[in-house]
Parts: sequence; structure tokens; C-alpha cells
Amino acid sequence: MRGGVITERHAELCTVRIRAPAGLLSVYQVRGIATIAKKYGRGIVHCTTRQTLEIPHVDPEELKKVERDLEKNGTPVGSERDEIVNIIACPGTERCKFANIDTIHLAKKIDARLFGKPMPVKIRISLSGCPNGCTSPMLNEIGIIGRVRPIRTPGLCTGCGACVEYCKEKAIKIKRGVSELNTDSCVQCGVCIRSCPFDLLKAEDSHFLIMVGGRRGRHPKIGREFITLENEEQVICAIEKIITWVYRRAWSGRLLSEQMDELHFDKFRQEISADILKDDESVKT
Repeated sequence: MRGGVITERHAELCTVRIRAPAGLLSVYQVRGIATIAKKYGRGIVHCTTRQTLEIPHVDPEELKKVERDLEKNGTPVGSERDEIVNIIACPGTERCKFANIDTIHLAKKIDARLFGKPMPVKIRISLSGCPNGCTSPMLNEIGIIGRVRPIRTPGLCTGCGACVEYCKEKAIKIKRGVSELNTDSCVQCGVCIRSCPFDLLKAEDSHFLIMVGGRRGRHPKIGREFITLENEEQVICAIEKIITWVYRRAWSGRLLSEQMDELHFDKFRQEISADILKDDESVKT
């Protein structure tokens, strides 16, 4: 059984955490979880911060039965200890008007390859469809953020100022009757593109910013930028390389964020970035 079994304050009981990639469960799975919680727990479930459910107050002697029933329900026991835990994601382009990437599809791909892998440290992976960062990707060991670069159509801007009004970063100004973008201030969220009433702002293909080494908790820390990539295949390749690097080099008993310099993150970033881009070029040719 994976590490999704947590001893409670009352040591004679435990909580069972469930695997739910990107926080998605069918209505049939939810009904099944309710039945299992009623049968083995006290008829309640707990929604976690990692987009899954827990069944509290389970007798440890019933764990094998709980595991069996959860497997049949398509919602197996999750992960909590020094492993790759539940992959979380915002609604992405499926539902959110601000999203730039399909977070749900990518989260499921990552989950299928990596969920539950034993690690020297706990690894939390979070996907956000845009720089709004609703799932706090910058505060996870690995964060993925969907972005898009705005492109202006030369000579056609009317200077209406709609993009200026909607830009939260104050990265756009109207000068001499046309909008000008300060690329240093732009976070590539894409809001200005959707705000243009005349459809004069276009978008390059959406891309993925990967961050490494963030943490929440009592001493939160923003992760470091790792690489910007253009497609899901590159992203999955990069994530797997990061996981291998952590697995081989990190020490147990300390958060990844506390080890980044000792693990020579900057050197690793340069080496892996070159490898990923080189591999991508070889595929294209």
C-alpha cells in the first residue's frame, strides 16, 4: 500500500488519502467513495489542498479491505510521504477563459508516468493554465505555468486603450496613438490579446514555464525558473529529467528547496536545457 495512509492524532485510527489526478472524479467514483467512507469510516470525507479526498477515522485492521474496494472503484490509495504525490491542476483551457494550456490533459500524462514514485524528498507537482497561478505552481517542488506571447499587428492599432485597461501589470501604454508593450513587465498572461475589441493583438503558440524548488508551509519560498518549452512532449521530458536528478542527488530529511544550491541547480539547468532543446531539434530533422 502506498504512503497515502496517515496515522491520526488518535493513534488507533488512520486517514486514507485517495489518488485523484488533477482533482477529477466521476459521479460514480464519488458515490463509491461515499459508500466506502460509510462502511469503513464514519460516513464523512475530507477535501484536501491537493485536490483529492481523504477517508478519516479508519481502523488500521480494515486497510486491506479499504484498499481493495478503492481499487475496484477506480480511486486507489494515494500518496503522502517521500513520493511523487497527487498531481494538481486548474481547469485549464477546458473551462477557464484565462487559461493558455490544457492543464488537465497534461496532468493526467504526468500522473500516469510518475505518480507514487519513491523519492528521497516529497515531490509536489502543480499545473496552472496561466500566470494567475491559482494552483500555486511557484510554491511547489515542480510548477508548470501556461503562458502566451502577445504580438501586435503593425500599423493597425487604434489606440483605444482596452489592452491598457485590462493589463494588471501596467506593461502597456498608449504612445503616439498606438499601444506599446514593455516586455520586461509583461508576464505573458494573454489577457491583453483577449481584450482587444478589434482582434489586432495576436498570440504566438502557447508555451510552458517550468519552475523548480518552491515550497509552502511555515517558511514559503518561490521556486526558481528552470526552462520555457513549447510543447507537452518537451515538458514531460523535462519533468522526468528533474525527477531523475532529485532521485539521484537529493538528501532525505530536508525539503528540496533547502538543497537547491548544494545540488548545483544552475549547472543542472544549463545542461538539461541544452539536452532537451538538442533532442527536440533532432526530432524535427
